[in-house]
Amino acid sequence: MEPVIIYGRASCGFCLRAKALCEAKGLPYTWVDMVEERLSKQDIAAKIGRPVHTVPQILVGDRYIGGCDDFFAFVRGREAELAS
Repeated sequence: MEPVIIYGRASCGFCLRAKALCEAKGLPYTWVDMVEERLSKQDIAAKIGRPVHTVPQILVGDRYIGGCDDFFAFVRGREAELAS
């Protein structure tokens, strides 16, 4: 799988779940802590090309995936594809 980019906050449970999924599945990822990097939701929106209302915001390669639930569904779908 292409590298995952997770834009989030360390205080966000959903962000930490997405990060933990990458670690559990051995997926290469980059964690971008919005607080440490002093990024606003508007900054992330400019990077991904769509409005941001919640975090995490997750991309796989250049493909926008969405939030935590979307990412979990994406990973399950990829695993199902590889199993068949």
